[in-house]
Amino acid sequence: MQKYPPNVLNEMCPSRQTLEIIADKWTTLVLVSIARGINRHNRMLREIGGISKKMLAQTLRKLEQNGIVHRKVYPVVPPMVEYTLTPIGKELLEPISLLGAWAEKNADAVLNAREQYQEREADYAFLTADF
Repeated sequence: MQKYPPNVLNEMCPSRQTLEIIADKWTTLVLVSIARGINRHNRMLREIGGISKKMLAQTLRKLEQNGIVHRKVYPVVPPMVEYTLTPIGKELLEPISLLGAWAEKNADAVLNAREQYQEREADYAFLTADF
């Protein structure tokens, strides 16, 4: 395997693959959920609005596979599974938390910008329409 200097913009850099692991909304929300102490599958389903069972399972599997969460299965009936953050998962929480705080702080500004954009596009479509 060829070694590349760290550069997330280089498509061959392993950091690009690492970024892809965390670059979706479900990963971010699952990590925040686990950090808040919500560490069981069914509780996460209730807490994370809009996530499906399948998407939650895929996200948890991906995070476990990449060393970001640890899955512990208890030998009881019915089976009990808990998820915790690994050391690199805990390290990832800092930028994830900042990103979440930014999203909450700027949600109104983003929505306003989106509305203004749509109004400009509607005006432009009207001005360029064939009569």
